Amino acid sequence: MNSAAPASGRLVAYGCLALSMSLVGAYVALSKPLVAAFPVLLLAWLRFGIAALAMPHWLKRGADEPPMTARTRWLVFLESFLGNFLFSICMLYGVSLTSAVSAGVIMASIPAVVAVASWLFLRERITVRIGLAIACAALGIGLLALSPAHAPASPDAASSSSMPWLGNLLVFCAVLCETAYAVIGKSLTGRLGPKRIASLINLWGFVLSTPFGIWFALSFDFGAVHGGIWALLAVYALAASIWTVWLWMTGLRHVPAAQAGVFAVMLPVSAALVGVLVLGENLSSPQLLAFAIALVGVVLATWPGRRT
Repeated sequence: MNSAAPASGRLVAYGCLALSMSLVGAYVALSKPLVAAFPVLLLAWLRFGIAALAMPHWLKRGADEPPMTARTRWLVFLESFLGNFLFSICMLYGVSLTSAVSAGVIMASIPAVVAVASWLFLRERITVRIGLAIACAALGIGLLALSPAHAPASPDAASSSSMPWLGNLLVFCAVLCETAYAVIGKSLTGRLGPKRIASLINLWGFVLSTPFGIWFALSFDFGAVHGGIWALLAVYALAASIWTVWLWMTGLRHVPAAQAGVFAVMLPVSAALVGVLVLGENLSSPQLLAFAIALVGVVLATWPGRRT
């Protein structure tokens, strides 16, 4: 049996998963000026609307795709409602109410929660190596979150954490939403193509956010938003609704959900790198150690197993 093709397919899948989570971390870090310019629910509506205009041709059923069953339609709705719509709202509101340190520590639980959910709902076996990879991911992100660079940069930033218990709860809800996104997405990849999944869940996101978006749009001064923010909004919409979803679903077609969940380590890691490279934050020794531990976890999760 020729194993070169499957091995190369796995490498491509790993690359898609890592790049997807890296883009999520990057746009979460760069969304601060967008949240400052737009109400969260209006921002979500604009994001889904811009993306819907960019990919109507992805809605068409592929020649090799069977017609959607009632169960598939329900899974598509849940994928959008939990992993797309609620994740964005819980994360943006949660980070605004708690500290970045707390949010980072809570997000470190994503790989472990995804692994448990994949075992419960998909009956996937968690090997010792995947278990160690999950532990490395949690340890690396936890150390990264506790490093000094995540402390508030100003007294105003610290005072914004007025309700940390509610913020922590919302961030953990975002973790559960991300877990549902990974597990439901694994089920959908056996029924639909990545492009169609991305377009359908974005369309549902637009429908769900439309009542809130219209409500806030009626009283919002769009003329006060300058051109740079509009350009950033366009990039955010394309990255959040098209590029990251397509990459994640493409990778999930060839990788178990528990193994794919380890790549969630790239979300806070890439957000920290954007802070260093774009926002001018310092990179400390604990952060370097966190990156090394996180990389060990990814290597453990992706290293080829022994052939029998």
